[in-house]
Amino acid sequence: MAEPLLIAKHSNAGAEIECFLRPDKANRHGLITGATGTGKTITLQTMAEAFSRIGVPVFMADVKGDLTGIAQMGKISDKLAKVLAERAITPPAPTATPTTLWDVFGEQGHPVRATVSDLGPLLLSRMLNLNETQAGVLQLVFKIADDQGLMLLDMKDLRAMCQSVGDNASSFTTEYGNISAASIGAIQRGLMQIDAQGGDKFFGEPMLNISDFMQTVDGKGVVNILAADKLMTSPRLYATFLLWMLSELFETLPEVGDLEQPKLVFFFDEAHLLFADAPKVLVERIELVVRLVRSKGVGVFFVTQNPLDIPDSVLAQLGNRVQHALRAFTPRDQKAVKSTADTMRPNPKLDIGAAITELAVGEALVSFLDEKGRPSMTERVYVLPPGSQIGPISTEQRKALVAQSLVAGVYEKQVDRESAFEKIKGRTQERMATEQQAKQAEENAKAKDEAGGGGILGGLGGLLGGSSGTSSRSRMSPGEQLFKSAASAIGSEVGRQVIRGVLGGIFGKRR
Repeated sequence: MAEPLLIAKHSNAGAEIECFLRPDKANRHGLITGATGTGKTITLQTMAEAFSRIGVPVFMADVKGDLTGIAQMGKISDKLAKVLAERAITPPAPTATPTTLWDVFGEQGHPVRATVSDLGPLLLSRMLNLNETQAGVLQLVFKIADDQGLMLLDMKDLRAMCQSVGDNASSFTTEYGNISAASIGAIQRGLMQIDAQGGDKFFGEPMLNISDFMQTVDGKGVVNILAADKLMTSPRLYATFLLWMLSELFETLPEVGDLEQPKLVFFFDEAHLLFADAPKVLVERIELVVRLVRSKGVGVFFVTQNPLDIPDSVLAQLGNRVQHALRAFTPRDQKAVKSTADTMRPNPKLDIGAAITELAVGEALVSFLDEKGRPSMTERVYVLPPGSQIGPISTEQRKALVAQSLVAGVYEKQVDRESAFEKIKGRTQERMATEQQAKQAEENAKAKDEAGGGGILGGLGGLLGGSSGTSSRSRMSPGEQLFKSAASAIGSEVGRQVIRGVLGGIFGKRR
């Protein structure tokens, strides 16, 4: 079994308190909270580095752009050395972890893509901020595409499918239900907004193979860092994307039960974006994934400023806690302080409620699960600094990491195979060609009728007199010319009487 990971410690009057995170309990999930600037990022980097050291791959989103330093060996500055000396903490040995950089936009790392079908109508409705009715129509669009054998891979596929369903809504009513033009319009507007935010780069192929997140190099787990500084300008796209990856892990990985150490640790930074204004059905989905992904060997750590950002149903499943300082300036802050103090295991020697507002930068209240899965007594300790570089890497270092990555060249070239857009376009062109042929045939028939002298009677004239023209008339006998003249005069009463008289004489009929 892997040794427990030392995350934080405190020395006071000769007594030393150490807080260890047990790898076999890391899949029971965790929570890292605290106000801005209290040390959450350093805690995240220290924990990711510790997991990598024992061979556990890690995924984390780099919201501020300063987590990439984990790929380079660190150097203790004079200021940090002074702080560590004051806290009786031995400086860590310089170290670097194997790192893979990812970026939805493909600018600061390898592109990350998913297909529209794989994301599904529930997560897509969240991304588009659709109401219940509009989300129902989107589900019908997916259902119709599935029934017609149309693959929804990228944004143009979905837009084309929505347009096709909207244009033919009446033909789907009896089988699928009413499809309003207003709902289709709302979906199309939402897709345009996602397009404007760069979401079109996220949808497509090749789709991310989730197993590429779970690699090791020389016995160390690879740390996967998603560049999220630009992605954060589209909060719903960011939250939906991370939730999709978590769901993909849940649906892809086999059941393994409790392992000695997790197969992957997933840090969900800015977790409040996931739950803000989320519909009940989505919260239930998140709760289900968090509860069941544990048995797939995945540990999930939510990182946010306020514990109240996490619904109680999810919060109850987060056993490992690191609480940095909270500022009780508002009634909501005061409520958060009280709520946090009430949910952490009491320590007779510590006033948790008071300590939360007094913590220094890098100091935290820590409670990890023990060997029996119980929360340990809450301790006030200092989080250890990482051995890797604190702060972002340079542009040149970033380029070198991407070029030397294990997945270099796998995702860079986008593939656009035949899917719903191409098939719908082909059907439309075929229908237009058929309509054009029918129209041309109708015009030809009309022109032929006009040239023949007018329908049935004109045909009768042709039967009696042959083809019109000077050369034909010159070859006619006097009797034939008489019949032809009679046919051309069919439009008048006199002409009709002549025809009846002549025909009566031919067929021996009496008038």
